[in-house]
Amino acid sequence: MSHPPLPQQTVIAVVGSGAMGAGIAQVAAAAGHVVKLLDNRPGAAEQAIAGIRAQFAKLADKGKLTPEAALAAGTRLVAAQQLADLADAGLVVEAIVENLEAKQKLYADLEAIVGADCLFGTNTSSISVTAIGAALNNPERLAGLHFFNPAPLMALVEIVSGLATDPAVAETLFATAAAWGKTPVHAKSTPGFIVNRVARPYYAEALRLAQEGAADYATIDAVMREAGGFRMGPFELMDMIGHDVNFAVTNSVWRAFYHDQRFLPSLLQQELVDAGFYGKKSGRGFYDYRDGALRPGPQTEAVQTPAGMITIFGESAAAEALAERLETCSLAFSRAPASDGRIAEIGRAVLAVTDGRSATQRAAETGAANLVLLDLALDYTRASRLAVAVAEQCEPAAAAAAIGLLQAAGFAVSRFLDVPGLAVMRTVAMLANEAADAVNQGVCSESAADSAMRLGVNYPQGPLAWADQVGVATIRDVLANLGASYGEDRYRISPLLQRAVFAGRNIHD
Repeated sequence: MSHPPLPQQTVIAVVGSGAMGAGIAQVAAAAGHVVKLLDNRPGAAEQAIAGIRAQFAKLADKGKLTPEAALAAGTRLVAAQQLADLADAGLVVEAIVENLEAKQKLYADLEAIVGADCLFGTNTSSISVTAIGAALNNPERLAGLHFFNPAPLMALVEIVSGLATDPAVAETLFATAAAWGKTPVHAKSTPGFIVNRVARPYYAEALRLAQEGAADYATIDAVMREAGGFRMGPFELMDMIGHDVNFAVTNSVWRAFYHDQRFLPSLLQQELVDAGFYGKKSGRGFYDYRDGALRPGPQTEAVQTPAGMITIFGESAAAEALAERLETCSLAFSRAPASDGRIAEIGRAVLAVTDGRSATQRAAETGAANLVLLDLALDYTRASRLAVAVAEQCEPAAAAAAIGLLQAAGFAVSRFLDVPGLAVMRTVAMLANEAADAVNQGVCSESAADSAMRLGVNYPQGPLAWADQVGVATIRDVLANLGASYGEDRYRISPLLQRAVFAGRNIHD
């Protein structure tokens, strides 16, 4: 049952005037509400309001708001001096320090001040909404209202229900966030909610690849951008977020899931945190940001000659894209029916898309010694770079011919150490698996999981939609092969994925 949003005449209180609090206040004021901003630091709320008004003025200068609307929105912002000033609020959003006791005390104090119908919306990103509500006399009025930074620009808001949250409260906050121009999704209060949980493999798999020496940071980042379609590679993204923050979230989720191997923190990142190399803000992280430091480029294979007869096998996305690109560069080839997963041959070389096994293992098991594996690409017709792995049994001339074929088709080629699953494939498989597990455990719906990851962290595709595109059976096989290669519970397959494969359907069917 849908509920209407809070009326525009509802006073919104925001406690905490840092980047998140100020951003939320800006969103609510722009939507027509009087907003009371409170901060325990003297002058902080007034300073934040001045900054928000300046933002409204900039929007007016750019033509995104009329001068009258910008002025009106700015005048709706009021600096509160004490909790008692929030007595007439219909919604109190806290954006204070990520500390359970501090949040519990704030809302417990507010219960004695605000009306019985006032709603509480915590902007926590990692603390249990259930735990925060446990300190309240009326925990049913509390739900998570988790915005993403910067709040005025990021569309996603996670509406998080704790164990005691009244469903009507969650629905009202959902409708309110939508009325404020956001895209809300419902989530259950479990560690990391949707985004901070499902995003962990994006960092974890890259960190594992680097720790195994699969490729350097710049090369892995380039492959994730240029083949995977991600806006930022994992290492540059962690540097931007800050390793102190990113590592803390990973640890928080890992501990909250009772040390589940799927969320295991990385020793590489622990070392950076220990060194104080937090990323951009400290001048050093995976990359060096100090004055005069050179940014390393990705490792790219020298140009090779595509020597030998070329055959394209089957009609998979990779095979069709390779055929299209070869036609564009006028390189002759023949076609043949699909055969044992290979997409192409050139001379003695066999090319196939990774299935989660190393090239060396797959070559041994299939008898195709001259095997070169390709990584997954979001769109093989548009990707500008591919990662490859070469079986140890492969003749150097065959490897060179395979690399030359991909280069002739317009790909920059980065050769990885022969690790299972390469970069994009194993990352997408793990993202899809984590999203599927969140759905399977009732945290959110399939559509909410995909929307959250596209809008909250700008993924090029929702992970479950991506699994459908690649094929759920392929994703299942990749995970099974990774699990067999590493012998770890980390790669266990979500029951939701398993059921979809056995039913012969897509996840979104």
